[in-house]
Amino acid sequence: MADSEEVTQESFVRLPDELILETGSLVMTPERLQQEIEKYKECCNTLEQDWLQLGIAKEAAEQQTRGFQSKAERFREQLGKAKSLSRELEPSCQELCLAKEERGKLLQQKQELEKELEDLEERRLIWEEQAKVPPSLPDRTMVFKGHVTEAEDTNTLVTAPRIRQALPGGSALITFEKPEVAQRILEMKEHEVKLDESLGCEGRVRVQARPVELLLPSALEIEMKLCDRCILLSGLPPLSLSEDQMLDKLELFFSKPKNGGGEVEQRELLSGSGHVVLAFVQDGVAEQLTRKGRIQVPFGKETYEVKVTPYMSGEITDLQVRPSVCSKTVLLSGIPDILDEESMRDALEIHFQKPSRGGGEVDALGYVPVGQRGFAVFEADTD
Repeated sequence: MADSEEVTQESFVRLPDELILETGSLVMTPERLQQEIEKYKECCNTLEQDWLQLGIAKEAAEQQTRGFQSKAERFREQLGKAKSLSRELEPSCQELCLAKEERGKLLQQKQELEKELEDLEERRLIWEEQAKVPPSLPDRTMVFKGHVTEAEDTNTLVTAPRIRQALPGGSALITFEKPEVAQRILEMKEHEVKLDESLGCEGRVRVQARPVELLLPSALEIEMKLCDRCILLSGLPPLSLSEDQMLDKLELFFSKPKNGGGEVEQRELLSGSGHVVLAFVQDGVAEQLTRKGRIQVPFGKETYEVKVTPYMSGEITDLQVRPSVCSKTVLLSGIPDILDEESMRDALEIHFQKPSRGGGEVDALGYVPVGQRGFAVFEADTD
């Protein structure tokens, strides 16, 4: 269209300026008129060409318009379908948004649970380490005493646990003669203890009864090793000598070659057993002494027979424990500080001895007042 407009403007016929006279009249000659006729014919041809080009341009514009209308119609159909689909998908979008929100919450819960799982895993590892070496085991050399058994029994070790447990203030441990009494007390959970006027106080106090749970060894593995240069001396006399004096006399005796000994490198009195371990510098001395079995050793003016045996050193390689509930013992907590220690102990014992209150015969009772701490020692029941 732009090209057509330019052609139209270029083909516009105007009279030349030189044909206009000062008087405004035209001067026309045959030659001049013939030239003008030719010029007008040329202009007519140009206009016809412009008209043809305009027709072609119009047809193209109409065709392009029809194309645009067709595209617009398709766009309107697509927009209608999109609107319809949007209305149909709107509930799904809402559900998707809710699902995304729920997923975010679940991911957060997952992270929290994973963190909690890590904490529990760390606690489990700590508990396993504590179970391997529980606090109740003594941090010192352990001496096993027993009697000679048959060969098939050498892999069996019978232990007698002795466990110490801390008791907070305002609590008491009560042990009954019969386990069924302790069970009745635990089933009642809360007890109202009446305070006798003779004890210097009136009224009642409420205490809670809970079971006593302990970790007992269930399996124990010990790696035993025979020390080639060490001997174990047992059967030593109960003399009024200090530890150093006893060790000095034994070292002096067993360091002499005439007594079958040699230079002593180390000596140790095993506490709790009264046995002595001697370590020699040279090989073969310990073996020579253990062959004798028994040796006469002078202590002052008296001579005593001392038993010499090989020394076995042991190391605990595995210790497994299991939770256990004391069948006869009950822990009482929540005891207020309103009586002195002896009076409160008497009041508790009187209360829990009465069958009318679910009690029975008390075997032992320990009470720790508020503001103090105590320890209870648990040993295997010999009954």
